[in-house]
Amino acid sequence: MAHQSDKPIVLYTGATPNGHAPAILLEELKAAYGIPDYEAVKMSMSDADIGKVHNQVKSPWFTENINPNGRIPAITHKGQRVFETSAILVYLAQIYDKDRKFSKDPVKEPGAWAEEQSWLFFAHGGIGPMEGQAGHFALFAKDKIPYAIDRYINEVKRLFSVLDKNLSTREYIAGPDYGIADIKTFPWVRMAPRVGIELVGEYPHIQKWIEKIEARPAVKEGLTIPKDTAA
Repeated sequence: MAHQSDKPIVLYTGATPNGHAPAILLEELKAAYGIPDYEAVKMSMSDADIGKVHNQVKSPWFTENINPNGRIPAITHKGQRVFETSAILVYLAQIYDKDRKFSKDPVKEPGAWAEEQSWLFFAHGGIGPMEGQAGHFALFAKDKIPYAIDRYINEVKRLFSVLDKNLSTREYIAGPDYGIADIKTFPWVRMAPRVGIELVGEYPHIQKWIEKIEARPAVKEGLTIPKDTAA
């Protein structure tokens, strides 16, 4: 059965770039507004745990009630489920970011909102999947396939070039203000060295942006979630 909690939000997550993004936003919201209170549930993504570990993403209770796709992250908020990282960020911002400290208002700021959404989904459909595939083939695949490794690493580098050029003219991804587009993108980009993509020297504007975001206390806390407890 789904996790029972007295908190308004339950975050089902893992220590991955996608898993860290909603945790960072939740911590930023708590720092700015004092809410929302939430509980993080660590989920196993290991196929070896299927049928053996209750908090495994392919468990029937999870796919039937939380995320039909059997992936993290996902949240429940007062009975409402939300899955897919960017959908969670948009939802949390809509519900809790009343002063628009981390997001744009589609009615009052349609242009800024469109820019924010464009870069949010640039990361969701581009950087995340491409870097994820690069990591899979470079680090985890049983058979090393040079074509696949080169294909995905080169695509990540191309996307990083787009991002670096964008950051050469603005402080944050969607403009002068830090927000959900940065929160979505940051956990992926900071992990690039694991697949052999170095940021220092190659992408100076990205490196400067990474350093600014890493210095934020809420980001530091978000990167520790879920805590290292048994799933």
